[in-house]
Amino acid sequence: MNIFESTAAWFTAEGAWAGAGGIIQRTTEHLGYSALVLLIAALIAFPLGLLVGHTGKGENLVVALTGALRALPTLGLLTLFALWLGLGLTAPIAALVILAISPLLAGVYAGIAAVDPITVDAARAQGMTEWQILSRVEIPLALPLIFGGIRNAALQVIATVTIVAYINLGGLGRFLIDGLAVRDYSRMVGAVLLVAALALLVDLLLAGLQRLTTPAGTS
Repeated sequence: MNIFESTAAWFTAEGAWAGAGGIIQRTTEHLGYSALVLLIAALIAFPLGLLVGHTGKGENLVVALTGALRALPTLGLLTLFALWLGLGLTAPIAALVILAISPLLAGVYAGIAAVDPITVDAARAQGMTEWQILSRVEIPLALPLIFGGIRNAALQVIATVTIVAYINLGGLGRFLIDGLAVRDYSRMVGAVLLVAALALLVDLLLAGLQRLTTPAGTS
């Protein structure tokens, strides 16, 4: 039996999907970790990106910060935080939040900064407050780039959340770690396929949401 046949057999084995430790449970855990990471990262990145994009202050710092965060090794951060904070959910969430902040911050900042200054000046000349300009003019026009950052972050997080299994947590990475321990390569290939399929599905959902929420003529 080759690897493709054994992987198909793993997917169709009795109890593979339902029950404790099944594919459905691990996928739900994976999505839960990913959603939590993206939410925390968004709470940090969105206000900072909106502020810098609107005011133009701190642009060089944001560019340097996003570049530096991209260069950080997530597994190294996980190990560092695990040694510092101990084994548990806090360490991997902290490491993954740092990973997610970079594309979210870059998308929000770039989207707001790319809005035509003439449009902003026209809104200001009509008597709009700075908050009204940001919420009614800049954010709607910046949505394509903002969503680009969200989609990029979601893909990175979903792909990287597998590392939480490295410190004995759940998610689809559990199949990779457990499969590696017993040289069950069909289980490992199955895990890779599941993560890829989940990432593509989430990206398609976000793309659909982007089309629904982006004003006509701004995409």
